[in-house]
Amino acid sequence: MIRRFGVRLLVLFAVLGTAGCDQVTKQVARSLLAGEPGRSYLADTIRLEYAENAGGFLSLGSTWSPMVRTALLTIGTGAMLLILAGLALRSRLIGWSLLAAILFISGGASNWLDRTTRGSVVDFMNLGIGPLRTGIFNAADVSILAGAAVFALVEIRHELARQRRE
Repeated sequence: MIRRFGVRLLVLFAVLGTAGCDQVTKQVARSLLAGEPGRSYLADTIRLEYAENAGGFLSLGSTWSPMVRTALLTIGTGAMLLILAGLALRSRLIGWSLLAAILFISGGASNWLDRTTRGSVVDFMNLGIGPLRTGIFNAADVSILAGAAVFALVEIRHELARQRRE
């Protein structure tokens, strides 16, 4: 029981630390980039430019009515994050699976916090080479993507192990 409490406490600190770092980077972006021209580094491989995203991934939903956006992107996302956190805690994830859940949930929670308090999410990074570029994103998006990638790799590894046993 003490061990399980320790793991939950560690997860809580990891989630708060990840979301906290994202919130700090967004505050720095608001302070240094808002209202300023974009900045380019490493031969335009990295661009820093301030954007407020009222929508979701790649601004999906930014043109929806405020009521629909709130229902889907705020209430729906909040419910999904609570369900995922509950499932992660109940399934007693360990190792890489736990890391994937922490990254995914903490990134989602940080963006959700922005959406509930500000109505939009602060984005400020863009990567690319020549005309091939990402959308503008933030540290929480990196956390979400890393969590999804780790989860996919864990599942692929489990599937390969099952196939070898058969």
